[in-house]
Amino acid sequence: MKLRTLKRLPIATANLLAALALVAISATIVSAADDRANLGPVGPHEPILATIGGKRLIAYYEQSGEGCAVSAVVFDTAATGGGHESTRVRVILRPGELFQLEAVENEQVVLTCGPKARILTVLNRGELLTKAASVN
Repeated sequence: MKLRTLKRLPIATANLLAALALVAISATIVSAADDRANLGPVGPHEPILATIGGKRLIAYYEQSGEGCAVSAVVFDTAATGGGHESTRVRVILRPGELFQLEAVENEQVVLTCGPKARILTVLNRGELLTKAASVN
């Protein structure tokens, strides 16, 4: 196996690469703070992302036999407390069972486990998308 030697990059090229890396990192941080939604269906270890009231929900699951072992984290999106105080909920759902997370503002996210724990999805996604569109 022949090893190649790396040539030194000119300083201008190195600075350009550093600037591009900084832009990429900044874009990632900004996108993590926005209100993107992924209401499913998702497979194991893939995130469900939703907004309910002034809170954000991140949920994922692992297969547990024929069921879905769901972990959900709910946190505040307000500028004063965004993400600092969070609540984690864990529950095992059998296929077809529902798990409702309710917010104070009479909003909810309803998660359901699919057949043989192949998927997890938000059952009331139309309701959530309609509310999100009316806010924006």
